[in-house]
Amino acid sequence: MKKWLIISLLIIAPGVTVMAQNDNEGPAPQENKIRERMQEYIQKRLNLNRSEAEKFTPVFIRYFREFAQTHRTYRGDRLVLQQKIIDLRLRYRTEFRQIMDEQRANQVFKHEDDFRREAIQIIRENRRDRIEGKPLRRNRSMLQ
Repeated sequence: MKKWLIISLLIIAPGVTVMAQNDNEGPAPQENKIRERMQEYIQKRLNLNRSEAEKFTPVFIRYFREFAQTHRTYRGDRLVLQQKIIDLRLRYRTEFRQIMDEQRANQVFKHEDDFRREAIQIIRENRRDRIEGKPLRRNRSMLQ
């Protein structure tokens, strides 16, 4: 009886520990930095005034978190991922419309895609430079 109890504890304990760690983890510091830079980039491109920016920030944070969670959940199935992202963007477009006019609400996602594309380009250039032994290009104007 003791052997079974010890064996079951040895099997269950690591799983409980891993689950507890995942539940307590917040977004990674790097993810927060990317979100903040993306948010600033979009606000600048949309020319949001102070009151619009204050209303935009919490909605964008929720959107960014849901986007990241959706991406983590459905990254194995590309078509389902694309559909879930479309659904998410449609839902948040109505929330962005309450903050700003319809044209700028639609542009949020265009600027988000532009930011991602430019960030990926910078990452690729830095990787290539690191492989070639060149110094890294930090603090590009787009991401500042």
